[in-house]
Amino acid sequence: MQDETGKRVDLGGGIARVLAPNPSPMTLFGTNSYLIGREEVAVVDPGPDDPSHLEALLAAIGGRPVSHVIVTHSHVDHSPLAARLAGRVNAPVVAFGDSRAGRSEVMDRLAADGLTGGGEGVDPLFRPDQTIGDGGLLRGAGWEAEAIHTPGHFGNHICLRVGDSLLSGDHVMGWASTLVSPPDGDLTDFMASCEKLRGIGVSRHLPGHGHPVPDPDQRIDWLIGHRRGREAQILANLERGAATARDLTLAIYTDIPKGMLGMAERNVFAHLIDLVGKNLISADPQPAIDARFSII
Repeated sequence: MQDETGKRVDLGGGIARVLAPNPSPMTLFGTNSYLIGREEVAVVDPGPDDPSHLEALLAAIGGRPVSHVIVTHSHVDHSPLAARLAGRVNAPVVAFGDSRAGRSEVMDRLAADGLTGGGEGVDPLFRPDQTIGDGGLLRGAGWEAEAIHTPGHFGNHICLRVGDSLLSGDHVMGWASTLVSPPDGDLTDFMASCEKLRGIGVSRHLPGHGHPVPDPDQRIDWLIGHRRGREAQILANLERGAATARDLTLAIYTDIPKGMLGMAERNVFAHLIDLVGKNLISADPQPAIDARFSII
């Protein structure tokens, strides 16, 4: 797929993909930007503010009218090019909201108290021209997209149902489990969003990174099972005594590169906040990235 960078690839169902030139351990081959429609198009996730990707998208659009520039969530690998592209094609930027929209009360409170750290890769200046809520519809010539609010990876995250496809952003990907990093990520919300997407009746997910996912419900079940397994590991380690998020990360993630341990710790911290919310563990002195957590 790497050799498709900058090229328009027809995926069927009136959807095409243009791969951005930003490969990394967190983005795999790069960000998948999508075009919906044949005569009048919408662009989904324009990606990083990269001049070559802007030109690639304009070439893929080919002079056709653009109805919307849609952002599934405002991480820097998805949203920064939106405003520039929208200006070139005279279309509004549409999203659930700015980079704090959709954040849970728990995460808002922890962030306000300075207890979470985080903020990796957030596009803090992102502001859509139009907002769309859960169940909202966007239409163009010959196509319709339904927004499904799926907080978890990010509070303002939406997926888009287009025919029998779901543009799943970073919520469901086939190559990796999704990063959940407080305060922008919330594991309680992530699990609820997974349940929300199960059984919605699409034949494939088209994710923000990597290849199409041909077995959506099976993949969602795997994501849920993976998270439940990680929760069990955390609880088993806490049965041996109080520990910090870093202690647990080093005990559980024994086979990943050291450069990825920081992201792994964010995921563990998300689980710990979720477990505090379930009254299964407590935090000393309070839920925070450097707190000590214990079984109740």
